[in-house]
Amino acid sequence: MTEKFAVRSALSTTPAYIPGKPPQAVEGIESYKLSSNENHLPPLPGLTDVIAAAATTPALYADPAVSALTAELAAHLDRPAEMILFSAGASEMISALANITLEAGTEVVYPWPSFEMYPQIASLRGATHRRIGLTEDFRHDLDAMADAITDSTRLVFLCSPNNPTGSAIRTDEFEQFMARVPQHVIVVLDEAYREFCTDPEAVDGLTALDAHPNLVLVRTFSKAHGLAGLRIGYAVADPEIILELRKAVLPFAVTAVAQAAARESLSRVSEVEVRAKEIAATRDELIAGLREQGWDVPDSHGNYVWLPLDAKSADFEQACLAAGIAVRNLQDGVRISIGPDASMRRVVDIAAEFRARYH
Repeated sequence: MTEKFAVRSALSTTPAYIPGKPPQAVEGIESYKLSSNENHLPPLPGLTDVIAAAATTPALYADPAVSALTAELAAHLDRPAEMILFSAGASEMISALANITLEAGTEVVYPWPSFEMYPQIASLRGATHRRIGLTEDFRHDLDAMADAITDSTRLVFLCSPNNPTGSAIRTDEFEQFMARVPQHVIVVLDEAYREFCTDPEAVDGLTALDAHPNLVLVRTFSKAHGLAGLRIGYAVADPEIILELRKAVLPFAVTAVAQAAARESLSRVSEVEVRAKEIAATRDELIAGLREQGWDVPDSHGNYVWLPLDAKSADFEQACLAAGIAVRNLQDGVRISIGPDASMRRVVDIAAEFRARYH
């Protein structure tokens, strides 16, 4: 930690978030960024016109209450508006949840590997980490997570589908887990990739919310809706939790452009869902192609595939970069976002050559 400036001691143990690398240019071939789980499909027809129209008054603040979008989402989810709160992406909501629960002397429980912001936000608040490794088949070890909860636990993160491994939490195991969680402990179900999930047994957060007032759903317009660059996410929770979260999210953080784009996309949610399932089909094809080569690839329900390479992760990342593909090296493995068909074919070719060289 720097000695030149007076900063919080918690920063000495706080990792900085490292974004996915861009691809490097390779002469003669098109490069693809498959490192950030972005939606590679073009915007919904007409959406850019809506965005342009909303950007005509940049000097004015956006509606801080996100009133129109909140009302429309409440109607779509069939929940009262008092249960919904928007933020500048799901990441801001995750940070806000930490702000209302964590401080020195408290504990947070989360799976690992999972979303990289969980340890970052826990460290910033000075909280103690209870980092629970995944099972051998790359799923949440919910029994171990429940065992890790103590009197000091204030927050639990679950991620379904899990980023980066793609596993979805099933309803029966979720309910068994929640039965062991004290009702005063807030449990966050991060559902950023829910629209890509094709597991019929996966827990539905909205249904689970009715039985568990300590549950908070965190969702986003970044992934399936393809609005990552506009930063708009939201929470669905008990109104008392939402009331506290309002104190922790930044005012005016959700721009007018983001609100307009999300309203348009929500009004066409059936199209969004169809496109998400198209991406899921491409994902399953990629998994099948890698498995045919002999790779041990777990089932995925996000818009990405996890390749558990352990010590070979860096070598695979470099092989991809040399071929104009950027993937996400997370040390334990490599996460490959779903992209255009041509990029998927190239990934399969890279994997085949890599396996022939290193196995």
